[in-house]
Amino acid sequence: MSALLAGGPLEMLSGETARTAIAGLRSELLADHLVPYLGPGLLTLDGSSPVPVSPEEVATALQKRVPVPGRIRGNMWAVAQYIESHRHRRTLKKLMADIFVAEPRPSTFHRFLAGLPLSLVVDSWYDGTLAAAMADAGRTDVVGVQGMSRAGIGEDRWYRAADLFGRAAEPDGARTLLYAPHGSVRPDGDVLVSDSDYVEALTEIDIQTPIPDTARTRRASRGFLFIGCRFHDQMLRTYARQIIKRSAGPHACVAEAATLTVNERRFLAAEGIVLIDLPLAEAARLLAG
Repeated sequence: MSALLAGGPLEMLSGETARTAIAGLRSELLADHLVPYLGPGLLTLDGSSPVPVSPEEVATALQKRVPVPGRIRGNMWAVAQYIESHRHRRTLKKLMADIFVAEPRPSTFHRFLAGLPLSLVVDSWYDGTLAAAMADAGRTDVVGVQGMSRAGIGEDRWYRAADLFGRAAEPDGARTLLYAPHGSVRPDGDVLVSDSDYVEALTEIDIQTPIPDTARTRRASRGFLFIGCRFHDQMLRTYARQIIKRSAGPHACVAEAATLTVNERRFLAAEGIVLIDLPLAEAARLLAG
């Protein structure tokens, strides 16, 4: 892990050096020194996914159901806002539930993580696959905390906490906190997806209010491992930056360097996140052992 401590310009590890780093990251995961930060790319580890795996795919799915102006096509947040404004919030929530009605089959990597008594896991997508894998593993010591849209619920709350079966629970005593900052379609379909969902959150996120206290406490002594994530949009970068704020580090991101945008490279460099330049499937296999 010493190779992951450097900051400044983007540090990238490739080939055998990257594979050696993965072995170290696996040890850190097993020791509960790292927080996995999971993205939708993990849903394609065993083949195609039955649900969208990017904001652009969500936008496409929404556009098939509701015609939207050409200028916003492909932008999930703007498309969702248009539907919310013209068809009501209930319609948007129903459409998201429909788009994510299929339940992706947990991969070997999901099941590996599900069995680890990690203090904190961040799931940045809407599908709930890891939660399902944890339930399948018989975990009774997990509490999920899901971000909520205050614009959508009309309440002064940023998130809700529940066990893996949807029952209200207290997160502080959980062995594993499963934090879904953008919400999840399961169990209640509360998600942050439209522009208005994020207006208040982005106003407050610099002072960390939308992030649960328990997540903030648990990250303080740990680093983050980003896997299956992309950061090609400012919204995704902003949330990731605030979630890892005041954490101990070091941080690493598994991604193929050739696929990254200039902004993604700048984000990783600015946050001191080391790029592990390996195919996702290979890295997941090595991490799972």
